[in-house]
Amino acid sequence: MFTCPSWSGLCRRGTDKDAAAGDQQAVEIVWTHEKEPGVGSPPQDETTGFYKALWSFEARDDEEVSFQKDEVLRVTRSSGGWWTAEKIVDGARKVCGFVPHNYLARSNTIDAWFFGQLNRFEAQNQLSAAGDESGVFLVRRSDKDAKGYVLSVGAVAAVKHFKIFQSVDGELYVNPGHRFQSLEELVEHYKHHPLPSTGLLTKPYVLTAALNPPQRRPNTQDLSHHTVDEWELPKSQFALEEQLGGGYFADVYRGRWKGMVNVAVKILKNDSLDHREFQLETQILKKLRHRHLISLLAVCTDAHPFYIITELMEKGNLLRFLQGKSMGLSSLVEMAVEVADGMAYLESQKSIHRDLAARNVLVGEDNICKVADFGLARFVKEPFYLSESKTIPFKWTAPEAISHGRFSSKSDVWSFGVLLYEIYTYGKCPYPGYSNNQVFPLITTGYRMPAPPTCPADIYQIMLVCWSACPEERPDFSELITLLENTTRYDEWRPEGCTDAARPQEGASVAEKRGADVTH
Repeated sequence: MFTCPSWSGLCRRGTDKDAAAGDQQAVEIVWTHEKEPGVGSPPQDETTGFYKALWSFEARDDEEVSFQKDEVLRVTRSSGGWWTAEKIVDGARKVCGFVPHNYLARSNTIDAWFFGQLNRFEAQNQLSAAGDESGVFLVRRSDKDAKGYVLSVGAVAAVKHFKIFQSVDGELYVNPGHRFQSLEELVEHYKHHPLPSTGLLTKPYVLTAALNPPQRRPNTQDLSHHTVDEWELPKSQFALEEQLGGGYFADVYRGRWKGMVNVAVKILKNDSLDHREFQLETQILKKLRHRHLISLLAVCTDAHPFYIITELMEKGNLLRFLQGKSMGLSSLVEMAVEVADGMAYLESQKSIHRDLAARNVLVGEDNICKVADFGLARFVKEPFYLSESKTIPFKWTAPEAISHGRFSSKSDVWSFGVLLYEIYTYGKCPYPGYSNNQVFPLITTGYRMPAPPTCPADIYQIMLVCWSACPEERPDFSELITLLENTTRYDEWRPEGCTDAARPQEGASVAEKRGADVTH
């Protein structure tokens, strides 16, 4: 019987304090101190003040304010995804209305070192590209707290992240003993006073257009401020263009809302859907908001067939995007991390996907990946959901879901392991040579797919823990993010003599597989 390695063992290897100095690790640093009231969660009025536009925005209704890139606006109220702001027109008249908060940054933070919203993994990739020079830095918006900031610093063979806290008085600090009125003051201080393990800040990391894409323009969370609460819209507001795809449940079209916003329109094929049940389910899905999750923007249920309106991802699904391509290992890991990030959010919201696969991940600008297609998803309070559905994709589905209809976040983790296989084979079908009906008896006898030819050993180990026979032995998605991020250090640095030949092969024992990992 095949036994998968424990995910806790992988976590220990990825964060071993005795790892050699050559490891490319991302370390998050937080000074130990008694947390002040309000630190990390500033009151709403602490985010008011002057902001500069990172991108241009065109108002979509009379309550919104249009602005151009680099214009300065004064935010008067910050709540949710749409803030209230005003700007000066012709030197005197004030125009006030709603603006998308993720298009703005404080006017005193637009500097060479400010990168807007950037997650930990993306920051590590940027700074690792600068080489081993210590002290190269950038400041970014926290991925987990869109109002907070993080100072990311390159050190010798490492990237370290310092949370920037904000006191109840609006002061910014890394160390509570040194507080500042602005990010500029904080950065200037640490150019002359060393940070732990990194030393002095030396120079900002500069985004070179020839080597890196510009910051990606974020999508607004809604079609407009008006549709935040009123998102049942008439079909007449949407113009259908070319068909993008089709499936058992729906056909998908490119569309335009009011001639202004590109959207994807999913036209459901089931005309027997109960209107009330459909509305209740979509109300739940509308609340699921994450940067790596496709946003549900509106529904049209005034008559059959029902429409589901989502954001449009120009590059299509991940399966077709991967096929025929050749990409760097760090790019493949980044895609996997983004999918795991979206799934970790679903997991935290007690939502299960039940059909996670490369065909149900969409790719957009700058190759950002977002989890999509909740045609089979169910919002559950119980640990697992019993399904009577016959539409089960056997090659991606966990054995307990096939045999007993028990879908859970852990069955989604199994599917994620298969999605990893798709990523590292550039879109090849899993279990090659086997039909759908052959897969279930195969995996119940202990068979696991061998590592793809170019798959790094540590990535294959992650696949294996996702395919643990016992659901409780599989990691959750937040742990998978850590495991995946830890593998990137081997893309940047490998000990002499370490080659792909060390990759575990089919039939090797678990001990041999773990021993073949690069653990220096």
